[in-house]
Amino acid sequence: MENFLSDIEIAQRAKMKPIKEIAEEIGILDEELELYGNYKAKVSLEILKRLHDRKDGKLILVTAINPTPAGEGKSTVTVGLGQAFNRIGKKAIIALREPSLGPSMGIKGGAAGGGYSQVVPMEDINLHFTGDIHAITTAHNALSAIIDNHIHQGNQLNIDPRRIIWKRVVDLNDRALRKIVVGLGGPIQGVPREDGFDITVASEVMAILCLSNGLQDLKERLSRIVVAYTYDRKPVTVADLNAQGAMALLLKDAIKPNLVQTLENTPALIHGGPFANIAHGTNSILATKIALKLADYTVTEAGFGADLGAEKFFHIASRYGEYKPNAVVIVATVRALKMHGGVAKDDLMEENIDALRKGFVNLQKHMDTIREFNLPFVIAINRFHTDTENELQELKQLIEAEGVPVAISEVWAKGGEGGIELAEKLITTIEENEKEHSELYSLDDSIEAKIEKIAKSVYGADGVEFTSSAKKQIAQFSKRGWDKLPICMAKTQYSLSDDPKLLGRPKGFKITIRELRPSIGAGFIVALTGDVMTMPGLPKKPAALNMDIDENGVIKGLF
Repeated sequence: MENFLSDIEIAQRAKMKPIKEIAEEIGILDEELELYGNYKAKVSLEILKRLHDRKDGKLILVTAINPTPAGEGKSTVTVGLGQAFNRIGKKAIIALREPSLGPSMGIKGGAAGGGYSQVVPMEDINLHFTGDIHAITTAHNALSAIIDNHIHQGNQLNIDPRRIIWKRVVDLNDRALRKIVVGLGGPIQGVPREDGFDITVASEVMAILCLSNGLQDLKERLSRIVVAYTYDRKPVTVADLNAQGAMALLLKDAIKPNLVQTLENTPALIHGGPFANIAHGTNSILATKIALKLADYTVTEAGFGADLGAEKFFHIASRYGEYKPNAVVIVATVRALKMHGGVAKDDLMEENIDALRKGFVNLQKHMDTIREFNLPFVIAINRFHTDTENELQELKQLIEAEGVPVAISEVWAKGGEGGIELAEKLITTIEENEKEHSELYSLDDSIEAKIEKIAKSVYGADGVEFTSSAKKQIAQFSKRGWDKLPICMAKTQYSLSDDPKLLGRPKGFKITIRELRPSIGAGFIVALTGDVMTMPGLPKKPAALNMDIDENGVIKGLF
């Protein structure tokens, strides 16, 4: 009956080791560890200096098909795979993103894995953790305050209040804050202007934290953030406001990766949490670099499907981190592929081989995408208890017919034991396929060429259409030299196209670029397609309404 316990009940029964023991087992020295209680710690960046000459271990990226309401379980597979490596005698570390309070208290739930493949202490990780996201919120909003104060105190930089592009942030889903007016109440209250809030994980400060190689790099990136334009349309940066020092000061602890453990005491570095549609969607470069120095195998993940997370991992995170994946895992489920084949969520319990075959085209496209990057990969079929043997065997045969290794993952129900087949196939795949990872575009390509390459090669689009305003922005960005940066596509996660209703493998479509946004500090240009929400709203019945804590401090309803 234990398999039917909720995630939080399983996590609360975990036998955690003191985090000092976990650190010692993987070679972190006492002086490199900053304790946050018994089971959480930050790792000093000094460790990278000590281990500078040590050879990196192998890097495995976990990605997935396009997500559906049926669930894919990418984080669960990532955690279970790390546990599986340790079960077969390999030294492994997991590197994951930090969960945002917005999704946790909204509809999505937490991001600590599930079942018997979770990171713990799950309650802390899904709530305030070590305060990183709050520090990012404060640094971001300190800049907002400095901008408005600058205008109030005479506006020496000639900032046009109508062209301030730096919003405020909060780490909650609060639709009422999407569009607001600030500075009301007369001259001593400031200058009235339109403003708005994004969720913290959509902040450029979050992306910067995750793409920085150290504190000095963080400060330099912060200085390059474009916050507004002057009346004569010149960009205004954080350096112009001289705010980078104060912002870096507020992030001095947040930049250090967090060490925790899984239910099976496998070490996990959890750090940073950028959106995967508006930003690059993977944990910090620093966490991955530390893991690579300490472990034989580092297992990390990128948000949503391979069309978003993996593409950005290869073109943005790998470039700035100067590391390459040795192999990729593509997570797929029978349930999700049936949805891509046209089955409604309420009908997924019924066996449907035809729909599975029809939806398989979505997985095929993601396989083709990873081939484009010249990387070896293994398919993980994440098993749900509703899957029938016929469906599982059919999916396995469809994958094997593509000449691709495949393993059924049962890490939700069995922990690391349920991922041993996947771990062993990955080891064989890596040993037999030492390939040189390749990118799809050069940084010297034009903005249009980069976007077209992603749209055609990764999404399967026929081409790209740019709105007139997007064309003007491309011309302006190119004149300023921003065209040499990588592209971060902001697109719906639910479809390969920019229309969330087009499931499976759409054909005969074009991608429309309606707007470009400069994330010069992070080091990429955001290309927006469709309506990408940077401040989500709460559902009719938020998950928060089911959460509680009793007189003994035991938390309920968090998942």
